[in-house]
Amino acid sequence: MASLFSGHVLIRNNSDQDELDTEAELSRRLDNRLVLLFFGAGSCPQCQAFAPVLRDFFIRLTDEFYVLRAAQLALVYVSQDPTEEQQDLFLRDMPKKWLFLPFEDDLRRDLGRQFSVERLPAVVVLKPGGDVLTRDAADEIRRLGPSCFANWQEAAEVLDRSFLQPEDLEDPAPRSLTEPLRRRKYRVDQAARGARGPGGGGGSGEESGTEGLF
Repeated sequence: MASLFSGHVLIRNNSDQDELDTEAELSRRLDNRLVLLFFGAGSCPQCQAFAPVLRDFFIRLTDEFYVLRAAQLALVYVSQDPTEEQQDLFLRDMPKKWLFLPFEDDLRRDLGRQFSVERLPAVVVLKPGGDVLTRDAADEIRRLGPSCFANWQEAAEVLDRSFLQPEDLEDPAPRSLTEPLRRRKYRVDQAARGARGPGGGGGSGEESGTEGLF
């Protein structure tokens, strides 16, 4: 996942604005996590309305006040603000664990084109390997709140390996009474998709060539 930002700097949204400018620092913050790319702008009324929802969603998954351990989740704000002042103002009340690109970095626009962002706000959910899990999760976050993270985690097969003993890595203990059923369902779904072959079924529609905002 860190490779997406290779050669670029990410900044932490804390008072010191710590820069992550080495491969090791980027890997520590992004690898083995689901990464949300939040495309937004302070001048966008819809973004202003969505920002508190996303802030609460992120905090409830990553703040130890709400959870025993932080979820394997990172968020990068990909600003579409017209000025750096507007970007700074928008980020002022956002979580300190959020990351963002410097305003002068052209990658802000390139990512919009790369992921075919067509409207704001948009939240692209990436698997740890960099593949797109959800093209725009903004509506899902509004409807389901933090509970949708478990669905993403399961679909992306993200395991809490850092909290498992070595002998448990191949068959980790279930995290809930219903998890074995979810695991079995996911295996069955995968098998069914594999049986249909690469030509079976319709496409998701996410790879359309519709021209984006960028």
